[in-house]
Amino acid sequence: MQEARFAAVAATSPHLAPRLALADDTPVAHTGINPFGINTFFDQEPDLARLEASMRLLADAGFGWIRQQFPWADIEQPAKGQHWDTRWNTSSWEKYDRIIALARRNGVQVIARLDYPPAWARSNQRWPAGPPDRYEDFGDFVATVVARYRGQVRYFQIWNEPNLTIEWGRESPSAADYVLLLRIAYQRAKAANPDAVILAAALAPTIEEGPENISDLTFLRQMYALGARPYFDIASFNPYGLRSGPHDRRARASDANVSRVSLARAIMVEHGDAAKPIWAGELGWNALPLDWPDPPTHGRVTREQQARYTVELYARALSEWPWMGVLNLWHLWKPGGDPRRQQDVYFGAVDGDLRPYPVFTAVRALARAAPWLGQGYHQESDRALRYTGAWTEVEAPPASLGRVARGRAGDRVSFVFAGTALDLVVRRGPDVARLAVLVDGTPTRATELPAEGNEAVLDAAAPAEAWQVRVPVARHLPPGRHEVLLEVRGAGALDLDGVVAAGPLSATSGGHAWLLGGAFALAAAAGAWLSRPMR
Repeated sequence: MQEARFAAVAATSPHLAPRLALADDTPVAHTGINPFGINTFFDQEPDLARLEASMRLLADAGFGWIRQQFPWADIEQPAKGQHWDTRWNTSSWEKYDRIIALARRNGVQVIARLDYPPAWARSNQRWPAGPPDRYEDFGDFVATVVARYRGQVRYFQIWNEPNLTIEWGRESPSAADYVLLLRIAYQRAKAANPDAVILAAALAPTIEEGPENISDLTFLRQMYALGARPYFDIASFNPYGLRSGPHDRRARASDANVSRVSLARAIMVEHGDAAKPIWAGELGWNALPLDWPDPPTHGRVTREQQARYTVELYARALSEWPWMGVLNLWHLWKPGGDPRRQQDVYFGAVDGDLRPYPVFTAVRALARAAPWLGQGYHQESDRALRYTGAWTEVEAPPASLGRVARGRAGDRVSFVFAGTALDLVVRRGPDVARLAVLVDGTPTRATELPAEGNEAVLDAAAPAEAWQVRVPVARHLPPGRHEVLLEVRGAGALDLDGVVAAGPLSATSGGHAWLLGGAFALAAAAGAWLSRPMR
């Protein structure tokens, strides 16, 4: 019954989806990277061998990120300026140093989630998970963490779900208070490490408008109205599936579904913040057993559905949302979680012995598959682009986001994209080389490319220099996946600034995303572009 309802929504919701201004053609920082992240509770794992095995498991599966809480209450204790764990008579930094060292050893990056004040910082201990009495104390803590891990951790998230009363000390959530906290944290973090990247708190999907919980969309609008824009580098939301599937496109303020994140993106564009990305702090479906005695608080799916829906959401995000960066699955496993009492346990991707559930296996297959480009603007540094030859990364202030990939005669780049049209973003000028273009093994037919032998050649030379020039290289392709090969020709250099894909991504999707039925189909269809990374 549930499956039939989800399928009906998937079939009808594209016709109900609103037209939103999402600025898909805008260059967005902190995208085009490994998008596979997962929430961990490694601070609660006392067994070093198990911690090491967990980190190896994630790295082998292709996860590039962990979103790990660094609870203030656990680190700065028993008093301000002290960092000593009296329970174990050891430094309270020890286990966090170990987590970061293991992550770095396994090639996994850390998103450090900073929240949860110690008892000395919050007088109201009836519900300790709330803001501190003095926000400057939190600023001191943020500065200390950022400075300690400079060169090891770059991404820091300031609080979690402040639009929910349960995360705001059982008090009415206040965007004004959160923006003040965010501003102080941002300024202290940047002073400690100018290269630190600050994520605003992940906002929880809710349609309530107070006094206990406030809609994430309302809260975001209030943040902008209160001047939050300069104080975060990445926005964050939690696109849970809850009681609908991954293809529910009813993007409405009255629906708490995965498409709600596009409404948040529209608000960012409306406030002139299109160049910032969104990262998913948490996502997933709850595989709550059918015999659970209480009503499901987060929805209920089978383990098989959990796997399929999660992978299809990842595929949809990669195909449709070029402004989306890392998507963090909720969660790997919950140490000490009681499967008889805590519904949250059933989001887990592995069991207590680290044996994978179907969702972990499915995401692993997708994460290991060759990446592709979906619709929208993609930077020259996108992980889907495979460079061979002597390409170099060059700082170029006039370029989008200030960098280009520079190639010379014989250098090649290849990639797969899904859509019906493709543009390249390049520099034009008298010293610019030409670029031969093959799409699906044949020359393209874009009007600006003169034919040369068996290939179409882009001539980027011009009397005067111009940056961020969009040149069409393919039009009217059949919907679906296409393989592209570019080769630099002649004298001079070619500066590649980006790739823009557009058009229907699937012949059967009604102009929406190119989606496959699961990770195994994606992995089987992926191309085997083997080459050296850009130097």
